Amino acid sequence: MPRGQIARRTVKGSAGGRLPAFDPELYKLRNVVERCFNRLKQFRGLATRFAKRAVYHRAEIILACIILHLR
Repeated sequence: MPRGQIARRTVKGSAGGRLPAFDPELYKLRNVVERCFNRLKQFRGLATRFAKRAVYHRAEIILACIILHLR
């Protein structure tokens, strides 16, 4: 990390652009959601949004969730 960046964070103190506290339980939930999105993006049709209609896109998401659940 550059010296200027370290100095700037020191000057700003607790308002240095980071959360004042880290909640591990909240992070666990966020991690689950992020992993879910990553697994859904493995389906090419979902990642590139081939289906132009919202109904078809939702159906693809439901099918992908079923496939992931059955694995």
